[in-house]
Amino acid sequence: MKLLLVAAAALIDPEGRVLLAQRPEGKSLAGLWEFPGGKVELGETPETALIRELQEELGIETWQSCLAPLTFASHDYEHFHLLMPLFACRRWTGQVIPREGQGLAWVRARDLQSYPMPPADKPLIPILRDWL
Repeated sequence: MKLLLVAAAALIDPEGRVLLAQRPEGKSLAGLWEFPGGKVELGETPETALIRELQEELGIETWQSCLAPLTFASHDYEHFHLLMPLFACRRWTGQVIPREGQGLAWVRARDLQSYPMPPADKPLIPILRDWL
């Protein structure tokens, strides 16, 4: 089975809310909410991929020193196995804007379970909630 490495961020605002992005129509798992991030390309570390993805998807800049490893997801999907490190990030520059047509929501940790999420993201909720 193919291994897919994806890096994701729990962007945390000054009020302690976490940013969720809704997968747009036309993508697999469309309509579900997830932590922003994306695929790690050949030659990238998860941190450099996440910095690139956050800039491309949300128009924000952050730095490796602002990405704190928090936990990871390991999940079998039908055609691949997903391995996804989740980093906590509280510092960035720029305004968060949906550059790829995705919905965005700032959500309190206690309310994360109210959002339908991909199977790989769901086990991350209690860890993030306990950490916050």
